[in-house]
Amino acid sequence: MQNKLSFFASFFNALRGIYYCIINERHMRIHLFFAVAAVFLSWYLKISSIEWLLVVLVITLVITLEMINSAIERTVDLYTTDAHPLAQIAKDVAAGAVLFAALCALIIGAVVFLPKLCKYF
Repeated sequence: MQNKLSFFASFFNALRGIYYCIINERHMRIHLFFAVAAVFLSWYLKISSIEWLLVVLVITLVITLEMINSAIERTVDLYTTDAHPLAQIAKDVAAGAVLFAALCALIIGAVVFLPKLCKYF
């Protein structure tokens, strides 16, 4: 019985973490907006299964890294309120990982969507 309760408690905690990021992190809401737009565009343009996999993969990557970035920022803030160079580096590197993934998602989006969109113009 204890394992089932801890499983559901862990699941609830994970959902609470996702909710926190959506409510409190502006960049998460921006990423989600573009994720929904990409899913809608994917459906509208009837992209292939492989293209769907790529789109879902980069959406997952960007959102996951944004959540990790938020966790790192909060952990650093918990540890120190002083302006420490290592704290800034930790935050900058985490933000850089999100930026890198978002640029990759942009490139993949261009490769997947631009040829199909060009047919309409």
